[in-house]
Amino acid sequence: MTVSTDATAPEPLLIQRDHSPGVIELTLNNPKQYNALSEEMLSAMQDALQTVNERTDIKVLLISANGRAFCAGHDLKQMQSRPEQHYYEDLFARCSRMMVTLAQLPQISVAKVQGMATAAGCQLVANADLAIAADSAQFAVSGINLGLFCSTPSVPLSRNVSRKRAFEMLTTGEFIDANTAVAYGLINRAVPPDELDAAVHQLVDNIAHKPADALRAGKALFYRQLNMPLAEAYAAAGQTMAGNMLFPDTVEGINAFIEKRKPDWQ
Repeated sequence: MTVSTDATAPEPLLIQRDHSPGVIELTLNNPKQYNALSEEMLSAMQDALQTVNERTDIKVLLISANGRAFCAGHDLKQMQSRPEQHYYEDLFARCSRMMVTLAQLPQISVAKVQGMATAAGCQLVANADLAIAADSAQFAVSGINLGLFCSTPSVPLSRNVSRKRAFEMLTTGEFIDANTAVAYGLINRAVPPDELDAAVHQLVDNIAHKPADALRAGKALFYRQLNMPLAEAYAAAGQTMAGNMLFPDTVEGINAFIEKRKPDWQ
């Protein structure tokens, strides 16, 4: 995993494996910089996601953060130190590659949002499959307030939030609270801060106890069919379900249901 070249800087990303089986947690770990997506953070995230992608024993990826903020977006001071078109193009390409890698993981990704998520930080939340936030958290794509339209964050935002709500957020830069984020569809639910750990654990543990093959096949189909015409989507879904029916864990699950017992999944 790539770390900062600054010896005094913290390791930008922590990987925790002490969860229940099938779960791994990536924790953004630069709270003094509000967990900004610096070059170092992006490299660490990309490396970690590629490793997770290859782990067949992992069903759920939990993304969390240390400190008061979840993620404040790109590191603007670092960006201003190199005012070059090719540098900016490369930086945004790296960020987009990381976001695409996250979206295409076979594992289910869950964002645990304890604080503010702005710009590319809000993008990270929108890119996760699921998200639970403390009801004190706030969200914004606020680049426009600095003269920078949040174009790359608009990609997952517009795929989670209705067009007019997404465009209002992008053109005003105004913050929305966690309950509004739930109503908009940006996150799944908001809970009191002291209940966040329990709510996330319950969700993650629930998913981690489901058969891995069915989760992976289902996630791939879910996103693939979204942009298909209706008949094509049904055809693809039918093929996926037909294959799913033959998975050993599915056969066991159906037999257990018929026999009124708990399934003995692998």
